[in-house]
Amino acid sequence: MAFDGIAQTSRSVEFLDLQFSGLDLDAAVDAVAVRASLDLPFAYVATPNVDHIVGLANEPARRALYDRAWLLLNDSRILEKLAKRVDRALPVATGADLAESLLDSVIDRHEPVTIIGGDRDQIEALKDRYGLTDVRWHKAPMGLRNKPEAIVAAAGFAAQQPSRFTFICVGAPQQELIAYALSQHPDARGVGLCVGAALDFLSGRAKRAPAWMRRAGLEWLHRLVSEPARMWKRYLVTGPKVFSLFAAWRASIAA
Repeated sequence: MAFDGIAQTSRSVEFLDLQFSGLDLDAAVDAVAVRASLDLPFAYVATPNVDHIVGLANEPARRALYDRAWLLLNDSRILEKLAKRVDRALPVATGADLAESLLDSVIDRHEPVTIIGGDRDQIEALKDRYGLTDVRWHKAPMGLRNKPEAIVAAAGFAAQQPSRFTFICVGAPQQELIAYALSQHPDARGVGLCVGAALDFLSGRAKRAPAWMRRAGLEWLHRLVSEPARMWKRYLVTGPKVFSLFAAWRASIAA
C-alpha cells in the first residue's frame, strides 16, 4: 500500500467515477493505524455515502477533495449493493465504525487527539466514554462552508497539534475542505478522518440503528424516523437521485 497521495491498492475499486480504496473496516483500521504510527506528512480519509455522491454530481469541483484523499472508503450499503450490479466488490467501512474502532483499539487514552466540530457537551461525553485525557478541540462556526477564513483557521489549528489522529466532524463538504486545506500545511502530520456524524453517535447524542438494520442497508430509515424534520429531504428527495446517477454511469461504461 502506498503511503503518499492517494492510497492505491490491489483492492482499489473504480465506481461512479471515484477511485475507492476498496478496503473493509478491518483493513481500513489497520492501514490508518500504520500510517498514524509513521512520521509522514498529513493524509486524510474521506468516507463518501449517497449524499456525497449526489453532492459531487451537483458540484463537480468537489472532486479534488476526494482525489486528494489518501483513503476513500465506502460509507454506504446502498453504494455497495449498486456496485454489485456491475460485479464490483465495494466493501463498507463507515466513518462512524472507523472512528469507533480506532477509539476502542488503537488510540491511547493519554495521547493528544484533535477534534474539529461538535460542541462542549459532546466533547466532554466523548472524553468520559473513552477516558481521553488530552483532547485538542476546535469549535467550528455555523455556516462553515461559506466562511473560507474559518476553514483556514480550523486547518491551521489542527496543523499546530501533535496529534496522530484528527477527527473532522462538520459534515460534507466542509470536513473535506478542512482536510484538503490541512494537507497543504508542510508541517502537518498524522491522519485526518472525515467522519461526519460519528461524533453524534460516539458521544451518545444520537443513537445508531441496530446492527441488523445496518447490515440490511436500512440505517437511513432509522435516521429518517429518528430525525424526520432534519433528514426527510436528504433521504426522500436528494438521496434517490443516486439511482439515476448510477444508471447514467452504468450506461457510460457499457458504451
